[in-house]
Amino acid sequence: MTDLNTLGEIGLIERIRQANPASTHPETIRSIGDDAAVFDWGNDYGLLTSDMLVEGIHFDLTYVPLKHLGYKAVTFGVSDIAAMNGLPIQLTVSIGLSSRFPVEAIDELYEGIRAACQAYNVDLVGGDTTASRSGLIISVSVLGKVPKELITYRNTAQPNDVVCVTGDLGAAYLGLQLLEREKQVFLADPNMQPNLSEERAYLVQRQLRPDARTDMVHELRDLNVLPTAMIDISDGLASEILHLCRQSNTGAVIFDENLPIDDQTHLAADEFKISPITAALNGGEDYELLFTVRPQEYEKLSTNARITAIGYLTADPSQIVLATKAGQQTPIRAQGWTK
Repeated sequence: MTDLNTLGEIGLIERIRQANPASTHPETIRSIGDDAAVFDWGNDYGLLTSDMLVEGIHFDLTYVPLKHLGYKAVTFGVSDIAAMNGLPIQLTVSIGLSSRFPVEAIDELYEGIRAACQAYNVDLVGGDTTASRSGLIISVSVLGKVPKELITYRNTAQPNDVVCVTGDLGAAYLGLQLLEREKQVFLADPNMQPNLSEERAYLVQRQLRPDARTDMVHELRDLNVLPTAMIDISDGLASEILHLCRQSNTGAVIFDENLPIDDQTHLAADEFKISPITAALNGGEDYELLFTVRPQEYEKLSTNARITAIGYLTADPSQIVLATKAGQQTPIRAQGWTK
C-alpha cells in the first residue's frame, strides 16, 4: 500500500484528477485543478468550491470561539471564489457533530456563519447535519460568478509578469503560535489568565477571524486591471507560488526584502525566535491574494498601499527562487503536507 504522505495534498489531488473521467456536460468549463470549478452560465461563468474543516486538524476549540470558527469557515470558500476574480452569491454548510455540543453551541457557530454571509453578501441556502464520532466537522460549498471576460486561472501567467500580493503575510501563523503558547500555559495551570496583550490583537485576529479579499476583486475591476493569473494564499506563499508557476510553466524570482510583513509579525517572530520570512513563506492561513500582471498593467497598481510587488516570473520553470538583497538565491520549497 502507498503511504499517503508520499503524495502530499498536491500529489493526491493530481492523482484524483487523472483518474476522473473527462467532463460529459458542455457547461463544465474547468473541473479539478484550480481554486474553483467553472461552469458556463451564458454571460457569466459560475464558480463552485468546497472546503472541509475537521476538529483537531484545522481548529482547536480550546481557544477558537465557535462564532469565529463559523465566520472563518465561510471565509475559506469565499477566498477561493475571489481567487478566480469572482464574487460569491450562495453557500451551503454541512456539519457533523457529537452529542457533547449543546444546542447553544451550534447557535453560536451559525451566528458566525450569518455574520460572514452578511459581510460577503452571500445567501446561506442549505446544507446537511449528521452525527460525528470524531468531534466537529464543517463542510462549506460556495457558489459564485464572474463575467466571462474577467475569469482568472492559475495556469495563464507569463514570463516577465510582475508577481503581487495583497495585504501582509505571516501574521496568522504568529497568531497561532501565541494561541498555542497560551493553551500550554493554561494546561499547566488552569488558574493562569491568558496573556494576549493589545499589541498582539492583530495577530490573533488574523488567525481566528481572517477576511477574504473580495474588496480587492472590486478594486482590480475599478482600476481596469485583469490579472494574468491568481491564487489565494491559504497554505503559505511558497506553496502558492509553486502552484502558480508549475501550472503556468514558468519560473519566478521572489525578493525577500519585498515581502509585506506587519510590524507586529516581526516583533512576535523575534519573540518566538522564528524568521519572519519563514512565517511569510510557509505559515499559511493569510487568505490574501497572490496574482500576476503584465509590467505595463502594474503601473495602475504601483501607488496602492495594499498591493505589493514581490518579484517577477521567468521563462525557466526549474528556477523558482527567493533572492536576498546580497544577491543570493535559494530554491523555494513548500513545507510538508499542506492541509
